[in-house]
Amino acid sequence: MSTVRYEVRDNVAEILLENPPVNALDDAVMDELLAAFERARNDKSARAVILGTAIPKRFCAGLKLDAFRTGSSAEGRKLIDKIYVRLVDAQFNLGKPSVAAVTGAARGAGMTLAISCDLIVASDTATFGYPEIDVGLVPAIHFTHLPRIVGRYRAFELLFTGRTFDAQEAQSLGLVNRVAPADTELDEARTLARMLAAKSPELMRIGRAAFMNAIDSDYRRGVAGAVELVCAVSSTEAFREGMAAFVEKRKPVWKDD
Repeated sequence: MSTVRYEVRDNVAEILLENPPVNALDDAVMDELLAAFERARNDKSARAVILGTAIPKRFCAGLKLDAFRTGSSAEGRKLIDKIYVRLVDAQFNLGKPSVAAVTGAARGAGMTLAISCDLIVASDTATFGYPEIDVGLVPAIHFTHLPRIVGRYRAFELLFTGRTFDAQEAQSLGLVNRVAPADTELDEARTLARMLAAKSPELMRIGRAAFMNAIDSDYRRGVAGAVELVCAVSSTEAFREGMAAFVEKRKPVWKDD
């Protein structure tokens, strides 16, 4: 059964996650998602792309942690590589603008999906967060880009407290372009995407490529390092305790070094 919908309307490709209950990302979902971006890149009828959800009020709760908790280190590395490296490359080479339509919770890897897009529209009931530190991981990819967007000190707070924040705060921080009333975020994303799709596809492709190169600032090199960092952390005692606590629905008991 497919976990990703693909449809083109008004020259806009809509890629919608549909992996109940919370669109958690695993190896199979990422394969479908990456294939959808490749399809959109080659689809001449699509001049802009929306990434959203087909599940009401559920954007993406993050990684399905089984690949780390019960799988081999190779399985964990493969999944992180798809989310950190291949997703970035898919967006970098998309050749057309992308808009994330966020509703409900965007957490961890869900944040990675959203920020991989060029623009983000959020429901006014959407919430965001980087909870990795509380389950024995670190939000390594966000070390690369978040300080550039919100500043060093605010980035450190968000990444190392793991606290949840709402759409209004996300917009004030520069993480979200537009906040829409609940249940209208996809319509708002469509309006924005159609505006972009009306531009010259050739100029959009050339201009966007130049823009992506201008802002890259070794971002993709940092992404490769983030993969190594997450894999290293997943071999620690803190990771094992964080995972156990998450599964057992209790507070983790952290040991001193």
